[in-house]
Amino acid sequence: MKRGTGTVLAATAALLALTGCDAAKDKAGQIVSSATAAVASAAQEKMNQVKDGVNATGDVRAGATRADGDRTVAEITATNPKDQNADYTIMVNFRDADGNFLDSVVLNINDVAPGKSRTGTARSNRTLSGGTKAEIAQALRH
Repeated sequence: MKRGTGTVLAATAALLALTGCDAAKDKAGQIVSSATAAVASAAQEKMNQVKDGVNATGDVRAGATRADGDRTVAEITATNPKDQNADYTIMVNFRDADGNFLDSVVLNINDVAPGKSRTGTARSNRTLSGGTKAEIAQALRH
C-alpha cells in the first residue's frame, strides 16, 4: 500500500508539472483523493480485525506532530486504567490546518501495565506538507 500510494502521488505531480491545465489538475485531485480514501479504508480494515476490543479512545492521546525525514510523526500515549495488562490498537488520522483529512495509520502499543502509560510513534504513510495535526480516530483496548 505504501509503495502504491507513493507511485500514485508521484504520477500526479508529474502530470501537473507537464500539463498545467485545469483538466489535469482536476484529474490529479481525483487520483489523490482516491489514494487517500484507500489508505483510510485499509486503516479501518486493520481496526476491524481486532477481536474482543473495547472502545478505549479516552485512554489514548496524541502529541504534537513533527517531521521525521520525509514523514510526519506524532507520539501517541496509551494509559491503562484497568487492573491487568492491556494491548491497544489505535487509528491515528493526520489532518491539515483546515481539518482536511491527509492520512491514516494504525499503531499498536502493547503490554501497558495497570495504571501505567506507554508511548508509540504514529508515522504517516507518505510525505505530508504544511501544518498537520494528529488525532485519535479510534482506539481499542484488548
